[in-house]
Amino acid sequence: MSVIYLLLTLSIIVAIIFLIAFIYSVKSGQYDDSYTPSVRMLFDDELVKTNKKK
Repeated sequence: MSVIYLLLTLSIIVAIIFLIAFIYSVKSGQYDDSYTPSVRMLFDDELVKTNKKK
């Protein structure tokens, strides 16, 4: 029974570590998309054409 408590504690610690790593990566700008806005203007015409078909 003590093994269950040990595994539960370890899994909670690992989950907290992953949560902290995720929050750190979001705050440091890891998920910021700097590529799409520069390319979006190239595909604007295609979006307008598909909207006119509807």
